[in-house]
Amino acid sequence: MNFDLPEDLLAIKRLAREFAEKEVKPTADADDKAHRFRRDLVQKMGELGFLGCIIPEEYGGNGQGYLAVAILCEEIARVHSSLRIIFAANTLGPGVTIYRYGTEEAKKKYLPGLVSGALIGCFAITEPNAGSDVASMTTKAIRDGDYYILNGSKMWISLAPVADIALVYAYTDPSRRAKGMSAFIVDLNSEGVTIEPIEEKLGNWASPVGAITFENVRVPGENLLGQEGQGFKICMQQLDDTRLASAAGAVGVAQACLDAAVEYANTREQFGQKVGQFQMIQDWIAQMVVEIEAARLLTYRAAFLKDKGVPSTRETSMAKLFAGETASKCADYALRIFSAYGYSEEYPVARYFRDAKYYQIVEGTSNIHKLILAQDALGYRKANRN
Repeated sequence: MNFDLPEDLLAIKRLAREFAEKEVKPTADADDKAHRFRRDLVQKMGELGFLGCIIPEEYGGNGQGYLAVAILCEEIARVHSSLRIIFAANTLGPGVTIYRYGTEEAKKKYLPGLVSGALIGCFAITEPNAGSDVASMTTKAIRDGDYYILNGSKMWISLAPVADIALVYAYTDPSRRAKGMSAFIVDLNSEGVTIEPIEEKLGNWASPVGAITFENVRVPGENLLGQEGQGFKICMQQLDDTRLASAAGAVGVAQACLDAAVEYANTREQFGQKVGQFQMIQDWIAQMVVEIEAARLLTYRAAFLKDKGVPSTRETSMAKLFAGETASKCADYALRIFSAYGYSEEYPVARYFRDAKYYQIVEGTSNIHKLILAQDALGYRKANRN
């Protein structure tokens, strides 16, 4: 068992760290306060090959794998969590799903743009009354000749206000419940699509979120991914991938909290000594160090298994659950160490605190992942099914 990263992945880590520090960090706080999505940074990431790690070279990617994506997500989120979301929106959501299930024409049409950052993607699962219970969605896509007529609404869709295309899940046969769900590529500039930004949210301010309404939207039949009725299976596979990006992003935010806390504890003085010399501060720092390392190893292991092509839903859920909880815990400890300064906007700790809560909710809440893992352990429903 070798825990050392090979040189090519270490090179990716160095490149991502350099990009994040030089290109993202200088304006991260200003971008966040302005709720400014940086499409130019996304395109620079595309130029560096960051968005093509799972896509083969023939469609513009580089095929470097899931562990490369995890490293990239961690390094970008360490500086600005909002920008990390593009890996789920472009790479592990629409990108991988189109590669797996799209027609050859669809692959050639969409994948190069998603990889380069020329196209911005998103995926639309959640509805006003359908969150963790994916099968309770009501959006429908009814066949009409060479088209599907799409009607319904989606809620809390990351990057919807700036996206060009969406991976949309809808029922083609509602009577069959989960077996009647299908997946589609939808051009968000199509007639009948309305997107309303959700302006007020706790964190990730530079990553826009929106509600999408579909009113008699005509979706070409060739934009169906896979076959009718495969949508639920496709959705679960997609979430298995995007959850890895969330786990890695949570590790990055947690690491940012630790970095900030250590630096502050070694400079701030109270009662005639640096606060880092107080035992209670050291207790918090020690917990952060251990749990971040554990979250990173869980995340890298899940990515490693994905690169091997073996079922890893269980391992991905473990990583997502633990990393999400770790990010929130580390943000809380960092804010306590900074005290009043952490509560202000003078330091980025307040941003880390807001952003960390996101990772307990998206891609399956912490409770959903506990359910997956508990049912697997109890033998009620095995997570890693072929």
